[in-house]
Amino acid sequence: MVLSNHITPGMTISVNGKLYRVESSVKVTVAKGNPFIKTKMRDLSSNEMTEKSFKLNQTLKDVSLAERRLEYLYPEGKDYLFLDIGNLEQVLVPSVVVGGKENYLKEGVEIKASFYGDTIFAIDLPQFLELMVAKTEGESAKPLANATKVAILETGAKIEVPPFIEVGDIIKVDTKTDDYIQRV
Repeated sequence: MVLSNHITPGMTISVNGKLYRVESSVKVTVAKGNPFIKTKMRDLSSNEMTEKSFKLNQTLKDVSLAERRLEYLYPEGKDYLFLDIGNLEQVLVPSVVVGGKENYLKEGVEIKASFYGDTIFAIDLPQFLELMVAKTEGESAKPLANATKVAILETGAKIEVPPFIEVGDIIKVDTKTDDYIQRV
């Protein structure tokens, strides 16, 4: 248990049976009335942001998420099948948890997954991946020094790359910013 005035960003708490990750918390003092803690939190089941206020010294349940390493296998309908590297069990990850990260899922890619019990709430891709360029599209109309073109990677991700990148090249990509880093 934790008191509301000890809530910090990054904590995971349970409110009315739902799990939330605290994104920000601020103590609000008003001229008339009691001070309170105003938070912005992300619902871990729906990934939606919400604002909640708590009385000072209100007791909340803090939750500890377990981190496990998973290896991507293949899509299974609308969801994604992974292998838990620790116990070699298959784990079906819902598409809502994967979110927009499916464009970087490739067979064999290892991710970190956050679990509460047997329920998975979030996945983290490696920051950098090496992927093959499957297709390129025409150059942009930017000045020659900053010229780029769009590359479609083997996973379906589209990113801007320098004009010298060709189909079949292996490139390093930053999965957090969708940026080209270098040709490998």
